[in-house]
Amino acid sequence: MSDNVISKGFSKFATTIADLSGKPATFVLAVVLVIVWAASGPVFDYSENWQLVINTSTTIITFLMVFVLQNSQNRDGKALQAKLDELILTSQAQNKFVGIEKLDEQQLREMSQKLAEKAQCVEEVAEDKAEQGERRPA
Repeated sequence: MSDNVISKGFSKFATTIADLSGKPATFVLAVVLVIVWAASGPVFDYSENWQLVINTSTTIITFLMVFVLQNSQNRDGKALQAKLDELILTSQAQNKFVGIEKLDEQQLREMSQKLAEKAQCVEEVAEDKAEQGERRPA
């Protein structure tokens, strides 16, 4: 079985599980299961096995969900990045921003600082123009 088939299959599975896990009904089901477990405590005399059931179940589910949700999040991030790259490339924006997600943390901070300074300058120019417009007699 090729890696591509496995990857596509897992992506489809991850998307389905992520969609289902985000539904209100899934949350309600989880709450009901916890309530049933808690209510069964007296029946099992709050034994170690009774506690082990919920601890083991939630640990396994959490462990597996990390991989499923990370896969979905990674694909969403890549798709969003591709869309942004397309917008940059088809607009008058600077092409130097295509692929900046691959920069290291320090480079991203520096670029962010430069953009913040540029935005501040643009904001000041806009405010100056607005003030000049207000001063002109009608």
